[in-house]
Order: sequence, then structure tokens, then C-alpha cells
Amino acid sequence: MASLTETRADTTGIVADEPPGVRRRAPYRTLAPARRSIAIVVLLLVWELLPRLSFVDATFLPPFSDVAVAWYDLLRSGELAEHTQASLVRSLAGFGLAIVVAIPLGLVIGWYRPVAELLNPVLELFRNTAALALLPVFVLILGLGETSKISIILYACTWPILLNTINGVKTVDPLLIKSARSMGLGALRLFQKVILPASVPAIFTGIRLAGAYSILVLVAAEMVGAKAGLGYLINHSQFNFAVPDMYAGIVTISVLGLLFNQLLLRLEGRFSTWRL
Repeated sequence: MASLTETRADTTGIVADEPPGVRRRAPYRTLAPARRSIAIVVLLLVWELLPRLSFVDATFLPPFSDVAVAWYDLLRSGELAEHTQASLVRSLAGFGLAIVVAIPLGLVIGWYRPVAELLNPVLELFRNTAALALLPVFVLILGLGETSKISIILYACTWPILLNTINGVKTVDPLLIKSARSMGLGALRLFQKVILPASVPAIFTGIRLAGAYSILVLVAAEMVGAKAGLGYLINHSQFNFAVPDMYAGIVTISVLGLLFNQLLLRLEGRFSTWRL
């Protein structure tokens, strides 16, 4: 009877013998999204009030409500969807190609010392060259079309993925490798069962950094010779002094970057369930 009493749940659905810390988790998790959104709400409120109270010139920083109206007008006209689609196609193309190229290359460089010794001088040379510094070179060689824009995004996204993949392979716990080898695992099975899973967190760190770079470099690339895209929208609005439209484009890019990062975090969680 005592054991039944200890495990009996009360009317609130909380088990009677649970520690106090467990009781507090549910409301804390429920309120977590609201807590995280407070900073955003405060930022938008400050943005709305500063120009209206004449702390800043509303000509150069219009209230957020004006930007929201401009954003809705762009959305209703279809212009925002057109620019967003063009940017997403370029960004995802360069980002996807970087994943396809950088992850296998990083795994090979991190696992095979002769390959690392051969390629390290080249890697050290190009990793310290900013992607935007090479934008004129890409434009001169590949022209003003889509090829140059996707290529510069590919270049910018490759390095964080490549370097984090190499680091992830090299920092695998040696005890794991020794234990796997003592169990008779061959090189291929060792790589498949130990090296690759242990490298996943570092690889996804690089992928998330590359996702941010794909958005940043895209904006700069679209300001040169583009006829569509969010970078083009921002640049075009600036030249025509359509300031609310310019901020609407900036907000759209920020939201896309946030959503992209959240998607990558969820994917990382699915591929790293063994860490739980």
C-alpha cells in the first residue's frame, strides 16, 4: 500500500513523489517562448517610439509601423515574393553545393594525414581571403549573371563547413578510436561508426555558420548587376529614397536568416540524437 501511495498522482497530474525541480519544469518550458520574444517586442517598441518622439529623424529611420505597411504593400503586389524567391534560389544553390563539396573534402583531409599535409598550404592561403574581397574577381571571370552570384556564395560557405569538419574529425576522442579498433573494426567501419557520428556536432556548427554567410554574401552579390533579389530591393530602394521599402527588405532578410538557423538547429537535433 505504501508503494501505491508514493506513486499516486495528484489532481494536477504531477506524480506525488517527484522532486520539486521537476514540478517547475513544465511552466518554465511553457513560458520559454514568451521569454525569448520579450527582447524582440522591446526592440520593435523602441524602433516605433524613437522616430515618433523625434529622438531620430523619421526620414532616415521610419517607425516600425510604416515599415510594416511597406512590407505588406510589397507582399500584396507580389514584388516581395519575386525578390525573395530569387534570393532563396541563389542562396540555397550556393549553400547546397558548399555542403556537397566541403563535407567529403573535410572528412578526407581530417582523416588522412598525407592529404592534409598536401592541401594545408592552399587552405591557409584561401581561408584568410574574404569572400567579398574576391567578388570583383568572380564578376570579371564569370560575368554579372547567376553563375558569379552562386559561385561567390559557394566560396563563402565552403570554408566554415570545411574547417569545422576537419576540426571535428581531428578532435574525436582517441579512446573511442582505440576501443573501436580493439573490437576489430576495420578502417571503413571505424570511420562509419565512430569518426563520422562524433564529427556531426562540429559539422553542423560549420553548416550553421555557412547558412549565415550565404545570406550575408548574397546581399552584397545582389547589389552588383542584379535585377531581382532582396539585395537588389534594398539597393534599389536606397537609390530611390524609398526608405520604408529598404527597411522592409532588411527585415525580410533577417527573418529568413532566423528561420534558416532554426531549421538547421532542428536538423542537427535529429542527426545528433545519440548525444541525448
